[in-house]
Amino acid sequence: MGSVSVENIPTKVLTNSPSGEVKVPVIGMGSAPDFTCKKDTKEAIIEAIKQGYRHFDTAAAYGSEQALGEALKEAIHLGLVTRQDLFVTSKLWVTENHPHLVLPALRKSLQTLQLDYLDLYLIHWPLTSQPGKFSFPIPVEDLLPFDVKGGWESMEESLKLGLTKAIGVSNFSVKKLQSLLDVATILPAVNQVEMNLAWQQKKLREFCNANGIVLTAFSPLRKGASRGPNEVMENDLLKEIADAHGKSIAQISLRWLYEQGITFVPKSYDKGRMNQNLQIFDWALTKEDHLKIDQIKQSRLIAGPTKPNLNDLWDDEI
Repeated sequence: MGSVSVENIPTKVLTNSPSGEVKVPVIGMGSAPDFTCKKDTKEAIIEAIKQGYRHFDTAAAYGSEQALGEALKEAIHLGLVTRQDLFVTSKLWVTENHPHLVLPALRKSLQTLQLDYLDLYLIHWPLTSQPGKFSFPIPVEDLLPFDVKGGWESMEESLKLGLTKAIGVSNFSVKKLQSLLDVATILPAVNQVEMNLAWQQKKLREFCNANGIVLTAFSPLRKGASRGPNEVMENDLLKEIADAHGKSIAQISLRWLYEQGITFVPKSYDKGRMNQNLQIFDWALTKEDHLKIDQIKQSRLIAGPTKPNLNDLWDDEI
């Protein structure tokens, strides 16, 4: 099990960040609500840093900001990294997705993370709900109209204040991105969405490429929901491709995303799998592999954060 030097992890420039100089490591480490034990989270993050990870993804809604902050502080104290080496993303939850609450929410995240600035701050969903108590799923009756223009102006302000180096969105369809581009002065640098071999989002990829928006894939291995078989990890076609390369299905999946120019944040706290996920940069998929992957049946895994689900959240895009 070889380790990957940090220099071997490619980066992608966030061209829509005003300085044009913000670079994101293509692979990051996700953290999400299913990791409830803070000690496990902290230990996993320090292990990830030792293995070469520098990009860490969290959100106010995940409950992992505190553990991530403590881990990063310890790693810096131990001399494993400097703050400048790291790329940290967090996200604005729907209860704070109001123009006057964006900056206080970001400052609160920074306080919890024990950081002076974020590298990337995202609007978590194109939704707004009643300020106050966090609940998941979000009751539909708590939803309010999302003030795209006002909210984005506050995001732009956070950038000008130096609270974050780049701003973006998450879970935005092409239609919702277009509505944002129509009113934005500074374009979103990133759109973080569900993307994996069984949900390839071709239309969204084309739109984001055309507008300089870097895509980050969450659930890149299609984990994160327990409905039926995993159409990626239990896919016979992908097993054939993996066997032919002497790789795992996870490595085939992440390599495909990398070859599409996508960044990705798999969530694995297992030491071996963390390492395996890094071993994807010194080989390539063949043209035949790509043709086979194009044939995989497509379906969305994450329906949305509300109860009941919203009919127009995704604007029926595939």
